[in-house]
Amino acid sequence: MKDLLLDIRYALRALWKSPAFTLVAVLTLMLGIGANVLVFGVVNAVLLRPLDVSEPQNLYELRFKPWTNWKLLTTSYPAFEDYQQRNTTFSGLAGYDGYSGGRLRWGDTVKSVSGYSATGNYFDLLGVQPELGRFFHEADVHGPNSAPYMVLSDSLWRSAFNADPGVVGTTVRLGKDPFTVLGVAPPRFHGTEQFVWPDYWIPVVNHFGAEYLRDRTGHPLTVLGRLKRGVTPRQATENLSSIAAQLAKEYPKTDTGVPLRLIRPGLYADEGDLIRGFLYSVTALALLVLLAACANLASLFAARAADRSRELALRVALGASRWRLVRQLLTEAMVLSLLGGAAGMVAAGLLLGALGQRGLPGYGMHSAYSDLAVYVDVRVYLVALILTLGSGLLFGMIPARQVWQGNPLQAMKRGPVDVTPRRRLALRDLLLGAQIVICTLLVIASLVAVRGMVRLLHAPLGFQPQGAMVAEMDPSEIEGDVPIEKTKAMIDALRSLPGVTAAGTLSKVPFTGGIRGIPVFPPGTTELTLNNSVLAPYRFTISPGYLEAAGTRLLRGRDVSWRDTAKTPYVAIVNETFSRKMWGDTPAIGQRFIFLDHLREVVGVAEDGKYHAIQDPPQPVVYLPLSQSEQWFGTFVVRSSRAQNEMAAALERTLSGLEPNAIITVQSWPEAMANALFPAQAAAVTLGVMGLLAAMVAVTGIFGMAAYNVSRRMKELGIRSANRAAWGRVVGRAAVGHLR
Repeated sequence: MKDLLLDIRYALRALWKSPAFTLVAVLTLMLGIGANVLVFGVVNAVLLRPLDVSEPQNLYELRFKPWTNWKLLTTSYPAFEDYQQRNTTFSGLAGYDGYSGGRLRWGDTVKSVSGYSATGNYFDLLGVQPELGRFFHEADVHGPNSAPYMVLSDSLWRSAFNADPGVVGTTVRLGKDPFTVLGVAPPRFHGTEQFVWPDYWIPVVNHFGAEYLRDRTGHPLTVLGRLKRGVTPRQATENLSSIAAQLAKEYPKTDTGVPLRLIRPGLYADEGDLIRGFLYSVTALALLVLLAACANLASLFAARAADRSRELALRVALGASRWRLVRQLLTEAMVLSLLGGAAGMVAAGLLLGALGQRGLPGYGMHSAYSDLAVYVDVRVYLVALILTLGSGLLFGMIPARQVWQGNPLQAMKRGPVDVTPRRRLALRDLLLGAQIVICTLLVIASLVAVRGMVRLLHAPLGFQPQGAMVAEMDPSEIEGDVPIEKTKAMIDALRSLPGVTAAGTLSKVPFTGGIRGIPVFPPGTTELTLNNSVLAPYRFTISPGYLEAAGTRLLRGRDVSWRDTAKTPYVAIVNETFSRKMWGDTPAIGQRFIFLDHLREVVGVAEDGKYHAIQDPPQPVVYLPLSQSEQWFGTFVVRSSRAQNEMAAALERTLSGLEPNAIITVQSWPEAMANALFPAQAAAVTLGVMGLLAAMVAVTGIFGMAAYNVSRRMKELGIRSANRAAWGRVVGRAAVGHLR
């Protein structure tokens, strides 16, 4: 121990005497280790930390076999009940819908919230115990609107109710409906999605109406299952797929019979494959940056050891063992690595702390990734320590090897300036070259990836979000239905605002959801079963003027009209992909197809676009007239030349004047698209940062090596300068002499 302390003191003194060398080395290590700790902190939070439920290794999410991008939904409520009753491989199945929300009222307080509606056995399946009160159970559910109960999240309980235990048993109102607060969920529990933190949970039978609970066409539920002991996922998949085939025979108009599969919950269903692939790729890039940093330091340490060869040879001549010198050099490397690792850990810890407090950036709005719980735990500290010690050993072994294999007599005969004057290529030069090669590859790969991401972000969308505002009106607190005349009056009021050039409404803004999978049948089809369908397009219900407000080009035909009513022939606008897949090169105008139980005539063809994810290939789309729809949709798109903040206030004021009880949310269209664009934007930024780090490591390595070579040849260069050598030749030899 005494010898170790002496080695550490000597190492600190040696590093203090070379401040430039120490600064370059610490900065290089801080970049390399800090980048890896930061990346691992995110990987730890997203991929390695288990869900806060009982036995998470035995919990699965049910998915249809085809890979689906960014879609959690699994099945209808009746089909869920069929799977629940008929399966023989799960100890339990539970379902939830993550699209509940509205205004929560209690006393004189009003707060906008969002939460889950879940089946009665949801908490029992997950094995969660309440922090306060109790959860709702299967025994509380007795049919539609039979369980007006609510469980609060710990966050909502503390922020809105000041952690008052007396809230249990009180009645609150969510929209127009009263709910009794049963209990509070534990602080770390937020369901099974890593990025989602619901404010509350209510029974699904009190979220959907009685008719929708009997409907097999919609797929509102995400289904979770816990396997029985001894059952493999493959056996469960075969069991579920056989049930799906049976249901398709029993309900041919609604059930597809598509086989099912099991995945791990937590990462937006199939989106998890993309998230995992991206994080693993970034981890590999970060490790390459650290490898380049180690090659950088190894070259510097090799040069420094060569410069100290005479000193080390004298110590051997005075009785020091080679192992003693190797230990001293490794101690210096470890001390330097600990300094750089500590600096990198501090920088990464600050960034991880900021992510933990604010979440991943949402580009101007609350992102789908904003609620990621990132914090520094034992795993992160352990990885930082391993990277630090591993880096020290990696770049410290090079000079140690030189000393171990060196000849002390030869070293004493040579001076530090002409250590290896005749060698064409020294080991440190090979290390420097390897570092430059790695960094160059990283920079090129990052530039290519960033360029691809930027191209993806600038791909044609089929609409023009810039200059458009989106106003969403939640009708949950509106008494009765909104007549079509009132919707028309709202659009007219928005069009009359100063600066507005176009306005319209639609069922769902692209990239924020939408209905997909409704079958299309050729005209004359009598049996409307899924086996007879020819397409399953996206469906958007729009008002006249929406296409103009969205900036979507109508290539042929006409727009929908208020004169298209339930008393006139049903019409539709389709996009180019729908037209091509349905009729090939035949003109689509005037063609007919059966959709939603009505024979519809194509009156227009719109340009293709992006509707669900920016990387999706062209998808078929049907636009239906709002005036021929039985549902009311309150999403308005307004194109204006006014400033965004002025237009937002004007839209909210106008719509609130027409519907005072409605919940109105106004944002720019680019903000509404933030969740869909975030993965590509985050990938571009991350890869760009990795490329920048690689460039910085390369620059510090080349600069450090050049500066060190100049410092050790100052005597030679001074003599050349005193002998009136040309200044340019002196500088040239200083710049390239170390490569000789």
